[in-house]
Amino acid sequence: MAKVITQETFDDVVKENIVEFSMSIEEAREETIKQFEAQGIHLGNIIKDLNVNPDTGVPLLNESVEELKRLAEEKDANAEKVSELLAVITEECKLSVPHRVLAAKLGAYELIVKQLNGEDKLDADVLLKLLTAANAIINKQPDVFNHESLAVVLKALKASPEPKVACELMKWLQKACILHEMNRQLIMEENQTIPTLKPFLSRPETEVIRNTCTLFRYLILDDDIRVEFGKAHEHARQLAAEALTEITQLLTKCKSDPDLISDLMLTIASLTVRNEFCQTVEEAGGLQFILDAMVEFPESIKIIREACKLLKALAGNDAVKQHIVQCGAAPLLESALNRHKDNETFARHALACISTLALREPANSKALFETGISETIIQTMKIHPTSKIVQRNAAWAVRNMVSRSRDQCDTFVAQGVEDVLNQALVDHPSIAHDVKSALRDLGCKVLLNEEWKATSDIQIKND
Repeated sequence: MAKVITQETFDDVVKENIVEFSMSIEEAREETIKQFEAQGIHLGNIIKDLNVNPDTGVPLLNESVEELKRLAEEKDANAEKVSELLAVITEECKLSVPHRVLAAKLGAYELIVKQLNGEDKLDADVLLKLLTAANAIINKQPDVFNHESLAVVLKALKASPEPKVACELMKWLQKACILHEMNRQLIMEENQTIPTLKPFLSRPETEVIRNTCTLFRYLILDDDIRVEFGKAHEHARQLAAEALTEITQLLTKCKSDPDLISDLMLTIASLTVRNEFCQTVEEAGGLQFILDAMVEFPESIKIIREACKLLKALAGNDAVKQHIVQCGAAPLLESALNRHKDNETFARHALACISTLALREPANSKALFETGISETIIQTMKIHPTSKIVQRNAAWAVRNMVSRSRDQCDTFVAQGVEDVLNQALVDHPSIAHDVKSALRDLGCKVLLNEEWKATSDIQIKND
């Protein structure tokens, strides 16, 4: 078994080399590494690139945390000095995850939470620096978040803070949600969370609204492999029930800000997880706004991509699906796909939207077909032959358009869809089922494998 040492032991030897032997920081670090490696000690658990104070030989992170702890005990601590120490901790934590882990072990996170939870009114600059440092420590280290952290954040948010502070508080909760299902559940199970966050959707500051929407999306993530079953759907349902109408209405209020529009549409699509929510978005004016945005921002990949994703989500309701096409979505989708078919990411979402709108809806399929979208779909497949998702989504679109509208088959085949689909079958065997389904519904020749056939030693005889 390899021998190991603690970070403190490594740091002490570096300090000794600097103070006792007057080495430079780099020389001291290299000499320390050589000493331990010569003794057969494994240094994989050691942070070797800690920034060190050249005068004392002590790592800046350790020194700053200790000094901050000392100042925390003083009633009238120098605010400027506290801000400087917090800035050092923040910069050190930005270097790597091990630096953040060390900061947490040294007690920096607990100290920050304690200071924020104190009764004394904090200097505005110190408050912002405390929140920035907390964000730096918790970044990709959500395990440090706890009930006390949540209480501190909610208390600060209820005070309706100025924009920069509000954004830092939102980012704190966002980082706590990433890869951590239990934190998401902790935040959502607190009865005051949604009532506290909802008023920020009415704030005039764009950044505050964007960070609130981002937090909503992070609360419905399902990315923690340690948990077999998460509550992403339940969280989305709770948030949608409380805030979906307000977020949809924001589209009209913020129509002059393209970046905010795309953020809002992404959030609405993420929260529209139930049949009735599709109706909610339409009734709040969401559907008409999406179509207007596609007309107003035809060159904005970001907006039309999010528009396609949101239309796909709204099509989960059959009545809304019909209204989408009846309101004129078909020519807009054809125009957008034709204009931006070179963009693989957009093509994937546009084709998925088309396939969803055409699914089990002959009237929608007919409206799409009449725009000449069949040729655009085939051209898109030819442009992205190596993209499995584009080929798969296009196959879905073709199948759904022709499955209940057989009169379209001849046009698709005449435009060369059979050769393109057969090539996709060769290039991407993993989507064979999807491609063969499209070929089958087009009436093309296709080899359908019998996946399983029962065999038995006992034969049944019919008399």
